Amino acid sequence: MGNDSDAVVREQVAYYRARAAEYDRVYSERGDLQVLLPVIDNLPVTGDVLELACGTGQWTGPLAARARSVTAVDAAPEALAIARKRVRSPTVEFMCADVFAWRPPRRYDTVFFAFWLSHVPPARLPGFWRTVADALAPEGKVVFIDNGPGESAGEEVLTGQPVPSVRRRLDDGSEYRIVKVFHEPGQLVRDLAAWGWQARVWPVGTNFIAGAADLG
Repeated sequence: MGNDSDAVVREQVAYYRARAAEYDRVYSERGDLQVLLPVIDNLPVTGDVLELACGTGQWTGPLAARARSVTAVDAAPEALAIARKRVRSPTVEFMCADVFAWRPPRRYDTVFFAFWLSHVPPARLPGFWRTVADALAPEGKVVFIDNGPGESAGEEVLTGQPVPSVRRRLDDGSEYRIVKVFHEPGQLVRDLAAWGWQARVWPVGTNFIAGAADLG
């Protein structure tokens, strides 16, 4: 990764820290996101769960309802402060850490991430999935939800960037670049197979994807 690429990742973290107070509005304003909440009921979530990039905890509560325990990790302390107020459970532990630098202290039955995979730069994907593998217990499952290719139409996609990026604006008018990769399900399955994963990825509605993977 070059310095320009690293700069986009730093800008992405700054964006989510600044956006924390505005983040939950998207769940109330976009009705199509509501179709995703029932999806988690059909995903193989069980046992001790690791949630990566938990944000404001929109998914942490539903995970905790099905899990023995949840360890929820995010790089934005502002988002974690909201998540801690939203999810008050003795079985949930929140942890502030950079997902790219963090290493799992133990193994988990389920690793979950929502709207995170699309924020991983392509060059970092193999390393990210190695971290996920290190976090996964034998016979464990990875499950995820994210934007699909259909979501690109609603974004301001930037050209000439070191990684696939879009421009986002906050209520105060400030602008940020963030990494945004709109994964096509078939190609993602092939990429994961090349890294040793057996995966199934499917569309949810017209704008989203869901997936489950294991190491076989």
